[in-house]
Amino acid sequence: MKKLSSVLSQASGLLVFALVGITAAAVFARYVIGHPFQWTEEFSGLLMVWIVFLAAISCEIDNDHLSIDMVVEVLSKNLKYVIAVAVALASIGLLLTMSWLGWDLTQSAGLKKTQILRISWFWIYLAVVVGCLGSAVVIAVRLLTMLRNGNLPEGSEPSAHDIS
Repeated sequence: MKKLSSVLSQASGLLVFALVGITAAAVFARYVIGHPFQWTEEFSGLLMVWIVFLAAISCEIDNDHLSIDMVVEVLSKNLKYVIAVAVALASIGLLLTMSWLGWDLTQSAGLKKTQILRISWFWIYLAVVVGCLGSAVVIAVRLLTMLRNGNLPEGSEPSAHDIS
């Protein structure tokens, strides 16, 4: 999983690098040359969506998502375990629902094209499906490991943050 996280982080980083480069080129073209690129807003939006959803999977693998675990920290180890399982199941349910609805949207938008670049909206909406499904799989693997071991993920006293 760590290798996948590394690949996803590197892919997201490359997309951020491309986004910054395109934005810098757009600023230069608009304010220095006086002829703005018409396509940069569309392409930047496409890149941002993919950056967010690829990085979300990487963050899930590395347990880097934000959590508010102040209440969970004072609970017993058994109650933490129960809450971690419940949060994981709820997260998987939500992410699979988002994947399903995202796939419906992706399929319905297959023939719709962006105005300037003429890219199918399929490729933009597909990021939602990939990101949500990927995150759900990561949580499911972690949950199965936790259930098999009968305890919370590795670490002395992890919080629910470590499961979702």
